Amino acid sequence: MLALIAGQGMLPGILAAHMDQPPLICALEGIEPDGLTPDMVFRIETLGSFLASMSDKGINEVCFAGAITRPVIDPAAIDAATLPLVPVLHAAIQSGDDSALRAVMGIFENHGFSIRAAHEIVPSLLPDAGILGQVQPGAQDETDAARGAAIVSAMAQVDIGQACVVAQGQALAVEALFGTDWMLASLAQRPAHPKGGLLFKAPKPEQDRRADLPTIGPSTVRAVQDAGLRGIVVEAGGVMILERDAVIKACDAAGLFLWVRA
Repeated sequence: MLALIAGQGMLPGILAAHMDQPPLICALEGIEPDGLTPDMVFRIETLGSFLASMSDKGINEVCFAGAITRPVIDPAAIDAATLPLVPVLHAAIQSGDDSALRAVMGIFENHGFSIRAAHEIVPSLLPDAGILGQVQPGAQDETDAARGAAIVSAMAQVDIGQACVVAQGQALAVEALFGTDWMLASLAQRPAHPKGGLLFKAPKPEQDRRADLPTIGPSTVRAVQDAGLRGIVVEAGGVMILERDAVIKACDAAGLFLWVRA
């Protein structure tokens, strides 16, 4: 039986709708999954007890899906079952996203749970390489996409972000703790800048792809349009597209290209 550790956003609901057997919906306290009612709510301070409860319910697989903000741990609320995990949790909270997720997944695996990736449950979330929709990227977009790939690869060395905005070879913005939508919204405050540009999104080269694969959805299209960009480039096999038909339709309507880049 599978437990879905559900964060915010559309992904947890999409996964739950595609499962033959309803998953156990679990949510971190203070995180409300979109459109889902949690069966279990847990705190980091009682993670050890939560893991034991899942085992008692017959859970043997776990899938992490959706956005989760880093919690502030209350030392006084840590229970006895969680005390042995404190050193790992403390290091995870202070590290980059990929390192933190590796640490958390290691805890779950050490307690006997297998980790399933979201795209293993719904393979269609990862589209094949190609241009989706009616709008085609131009020569400058191809150059900017290559520049974006190099920037995201460089960011991976310090474990920050999975996206950037590039225009005429210049990096206009890079993703950090607050995510893609915040990065795109920040461009509304920018001074004079090169015309056009694109959003490039890809996983970190050495990322554990069982969790935190980057995603785009209809809200991404709106944010890209509001930022005055020409289109979206995502790495083939590494970025999930949520509500693909709606995303393609929105890109076409906005005159944006959507390129799944090999």
